Amino acid sequence: MAAQPGRATEGGDSGEGGEAPPAPGVTAPKPAAATRSRLLPTFLALLLAPPLLAIAHHARPAPYGDHLTVHAAAHARVGHATAPEQPQPQPPPTPLRRRGAAIEAHHPVTGAPLWRYTREGRRPLTSLHARGEAITLWDDGMVTATDGRSVRWHRPLPAAGEWLPSHGGTGVLRALGRGMLAVVTPDRVAAYRIADGDLRWVLPAREGCAFEPARAVRHAKSLLLAQPCTHAAWTSQVIAVDDLGRIAPHRRPLGNEVGEERGEPRPEHVNPEKVVARPR
Repeated sequence: MAAQPGRATEGGDSGEGGEAPPAPGVTAPKPAAATRSRLLPTFLALLLAPPLLAIAHHARPAPYGDHLTVHAAAHARVGHATAPEQPQPQPPPTPLRRRGAAIEAHHPVTGAPLWRYTREGRRPLTSLHARGEAITLWDDGMVTATDGRSVRWHRPLPAAGEWLPSHGGTGVLRALGRGMLAVVTPDRVAAYRIADGDLRWVLPAREGCAFEPARAVRHAKSLLLAQPCTHAAWTSQVIAVDDLGRIAPHRRPLGNEVGEERGEPRPEHVNPEKVVARPR
């Protein structure tokens, strides 16, 4: 039977000038323009991803509201006339100043500003310089340490809102030997390692007593703390501490230096919240 005009015969053409259909199992090639149009959005996304991620990173709020501004003078070095083979003199400590809501550091020789540190909505109460770190107590009870290049650590004081507004920050921060910092509050004395802010020991006030941070005196390597009590002998109202805790006979030493706790064979308390020496 003859094929009807305009209809395809089996295995033949669809008509005059028509294209043969693809063989079974063979996919027809896709135009190159369509492939390029689908790849273009992916290429643009990869191209724009790094700048967008960088913008998002810088747009994140600073932890604890920190803002540390480093001035150009911080990178300048002061020359010495001393011969290279002679030991260089130790530079004086960097002066710290509280100016409004900021802590500022200035060059010990030229007086040029080195850095400025603020926290959003917070005010510094007191600050000290120890082991190359500027330790600051803020009005929200946060203790921070900065080396002028970054803020190294933050440590919140417990229940600071109950005593800090009335007591203030006088005497709260006390430098101890071997790179240790004592934070004296009415309820307890906590010692932190200045290098990394690690809590090393805690000494609570005796029941019915309270420490007075402003009433402390250094004697050699010891810190004498006033601990007034309602009913107690005067001998128990003054205690002495150093970098290892309360000074008492037969106490267990701590490995307070960084890495010292992994060395030979100085025992330490596994739990830093454990009291080194209980009040007597």
